[in-house]
Amino acid sequence: MRHVIWDWNGTLVDDLPVVVAAVNTSLAAIGEGPIDSDRYRDHYTRPVRRFYDGLLGRPVDEEEWLTIDGTFHRAYVATLHQVPLARDARAAVDLVATSGSTQSVLSMWWHRDLVPEVERHGLSRYMVRVEGNNGTAGATKTKLLLSHLENLGAGIEPVVIGDATDDARAAQAAGVDVVLFDGGSHHEDELRSFGVPIARSLVEAVTIGLTL
Repeated sequence: MRHVIWDWNGTLVDDLPVVVAAVNTSLAAIGEGPIDSDRYRDHYTRPVRRFYDGLLGRPVDEEEWLTIDGTFHRAYVATLHQVPLARDARAAVDLVATSGSTQSVLSMWWHRDLVPEVERHGLSRYMVRVEGNNGTAGATKTKLLLSHLENLGAGIEPVVIGDATDDARAAQAAGVDVVLFDGGSHHEDELRSFGVPIARSLVEAVTIGLTL
């Protein structure tokens, strides 16, 4: 049975404008100037601390990182009410459900914040599992994906659908299929460098993922 593992930020929810605004708030907190969405997509990577190193052209020290991480999280959470589902998220989730496949959400966002947001958007009833990060701030997804797969158990054929190169790296490390959605954290040419299927909509991503 196919099982779709959805990413959340930048995939099921269209939060890029809110993310960039929160990044700018965190940059201002350490005395740095703002960026736009193109520059965000030029530099975005995980671990997130490396993203800020790239933006600033220098290593972020420990004090700055603690300020950045705390400021970003507070700014993002304060604007959650502005974050909509992606344009065709409901149609894509419905498509998985009607195909007879199962699905879950796996995000590097904090678990305590993720769970109520999935519920608020009315998607919890579709998901057999919703898991966020309970570990290190800004970490990569590989370890969490491996744990998620173990928790899901045997008898499934997983495919990850996400918007980030970190989703691709995690899926490849775990030995599972992945489809990348060109609508979130990266420019298309960077996504294509991974040699995996690219979709321009979530419905297209599901269509591809269910037939891999």
